[in-house]
Amino acid sequence: MPKYSTGSGGGGGDGDSCELCGRATGSLRRANVAGAELLVCEDCAPHDDSRKQSGSGAGAGAGTGGGNGAGGDSGPSRKKRAAQRQARMYDQAKGDSSHWEESGTDYERDRLPYLVTGYGERTETARQEAGLTTEELAAELDVAEDDVVAVEQGRATRAGVGGSLIRALEERLDVDLVDE
Repeated sequence: MPKYSTGSGGGGGDGDSCELCGRATGSLRRANVAGAELLVCEDCAPHDDSRKQSGSGAGAGAGTGGGNGAGGDSGPSRKKRAAQRQARMYDQAKGDSSHWEESGTDYERDRLPYLVTGYGERTETARQEAGLTTEELAAELDVAEDDVVAVEQGRATRAGVGGSLIRALEERLDVDLVDE
């Protein structure tokens, strides 16, 4: 995945992958892309804003998608706009903590415990042996069916499932899901 550099990374300026596209290469050069100093490969070098400004006056503002009318220019300008949008979103997300300051964080409220390997398959098998559908089990436990499905698919953490659901599933289905 592409990353943004502060220009102070180790290695003396020589990396092994492009910081814009992620391609591994031994031939990298410094470039200013959307305000970020990056080490880029030859394919991404045309995105260097400092080179565009000194090269031609019209190229510096090529963010509208059709600069000089050449069909090949729509790809790079689209990539550049995407990189700029990503950088703005990253900067906004990193700098705006007001939602955390207002509502705070409560990681202990319904903490997900450590789960055993294969907890999803265990849950699905136990539910099927109990003769229940995911919809029936969710209704019985008074939880969202999507959360039950997330547990069965082994993605409880990504879905934000709480520990209370895991404990309820363990109790109702008589199955061990927590690694204690």
